[in-house]
Amino acid sequence: MNHVPWWRHAVCYQIYVRSFADSDGDGIGDLAGITDRLPYLADLGVDAIWLTPFYRSPQADHGYDVADYRDVDPLFGSLDTFDAMLSRAHELGLRVIVDIVPNHSSDEHDWFKAALTAGRGSPERDRYVFRDGRGADGAEPPNNWQSVFGGPAWTRLDDGQWYLHLFDGKQPDFNWEDPEVGDEFESVLRFWLDRGVDGFRIDVAHGLAKAPGLPDSQYEAVRGPEDLSPTGLSIEALAPRPYWDQAAVHEVYRRWHRVLASYDGDRMAIAEAWVPTAEALARYVRSDELQQAFNFLWLQADWSASQFRDVLVDTYAAVEPVDATPTWVLANHDVIRTVTRYGDGDVGLRRARAAALAMLALPGSAYVYQGDELGLPQVDVAEADRQDPTWRRGGGVGRDGCRIPIPWSDAGPPFGFGPNGSAPWLPQPVPLWGDLSVASQQDDPESTLALYRSALRLRRELVPDLGDRVSLVDRGDSDVFAFARSAAAPDRPALVCVVNGGAAAVPVGDLGEPILTSEPDAVTADALAPDTAGWFRAG
Repeated sequence: MNHVPWWRHAVCYQIYVRSFADSDGDGIGDLAGITDRLPYLADLGVDAIWLTPFYRSPQADHGYDVADYRDVDPLFGSLDTFDAMLSRAHELGLRVIVDIVPNHSSDEHDWFKAALTAGRGSPERDRYVFRDGRGADGAEPPNNWQSVFGGPAWTRLDDGQWYLHLFDGKQPDFNWEDPEVGDEFESVLRFWLDRGVDGFRIDVAHGLAKAPGLPDSQYEAVRGPEDLSPTGLSIEALAPRPYWDQAAVHEVYRRWHRVLASYDGDRMAIAEAWVPTAEALARYVRSDELQQAFNFLWLQADWSASQFRDVLVDTYAAVEPVDATPTWVLANHDVIRTVTRYGDGDVGLRRARAAALAMLALPGSAYVYQGDELGLPQVDVAEADRQDPTWRRGGGVGRDGCRIPIPWSDAGPPFGFGPNGSAPWLPQPVPLWGDLSVASQQDDPESTLALYRSALRLRRELVPDLGDRVSLVDRGDSDVFAFARSAAAPDRPALVCVVNGGAAAVPVGDLGEPILTSEPDAVTADALAPDTAGWFRAG
């Protein structure tokens, strides 16, 4: 029998560390809080967890501005706390993926501080992207690139030179043409692999290499709230740019592939690569590069059967030639929560539940963002409470609304997120968070939490009977998205998933008994209700 790596069909739960569980009452989630809640995740039925950055950081971008890649910020604990969390996760059968941030560091990283001191033309400055400016006395930025967070992507120093930061000014970009940068990150990877981590999520994986000469971009524009799509992404975010998806980035990941392969246990890495096509994404998962890349095509799709079909077809057309399995994702810490993105109130929740059922029926791996299993909506955070640098730099409302600390109890703020009386770093909505808490849903067989638990349990039971092949099923209705998952052997039944994206019930009586539906009353008189999904298995 061929060996199947653990990550190939894993369900991974994303933990936004600041907002998962606060053990010490400072209002910010931490590693000890995660350790305390790991049994909940094991009971939920996920296979792995992904932690957002917990490294030493001034927290200008909530940890994505790293000052020391080999240590834990005291805000979240210590290396000993990390080791205890990792050990407990492994005891419970959970793999652990940690975030790595290779595009940029904090401006408080020792390397950047040394670059400021060393001055022009020094080896220390070669580790970052420093350039002279244009115009009279170099007073204009070296090119027209704009920050993802809004405003120019360049900051000028007192000595006249400019440094590049594709994100916040406190996040200077590394220069990956300098061999010392590549050597340093191999060392960082090995540091965490030696501690026992199972994989890495690579932040801004498509941004490390910049086009030679740093030419102007014809797509550049200053972005504001009016330029955002419903997902929270810039409408132009996927347009070609001389700093995204450059060919040289793939040499980095070939090297990282060799590093991962030198360890046992099927260590892996997954790319956060915002690229315009499925074909471009597939380049990141070629056999000598990374194991996975987030498939954001579905995350960007509207609630639309035709768009879902296009995502499925385009994804498989791209990954099959490189012998990779797809990776499905509906939400993360950077975009509007699925419930709100799909509609208002109960409509959005019904659709989000249906989409989750479809995602979990597909071959490949699936990534679940914390709180999705509770049906949490996006929260409208008051301007005075917003902390996202996107908001501060004028790049839009920001991402705080999907990062509200999650509710564990229904006893009122902080809803079990931390000790009673402690105020979370972002305010939680009252009374909504109590109604959606783990405690409120724990024993409710019709809750979103119960649906996720049932889907994950069934998925684990069914996978041995199912193959990796999937095909669209034509139900004669353009508002229906249906696909069949092949059987692993001729004597085993296939699985059919149907999503009704229309306004009327659709017949499903010919598909056999439903084994799971997104709503308790989704199937009535052999018909599937609007805005619902079901799993069907004949025989």
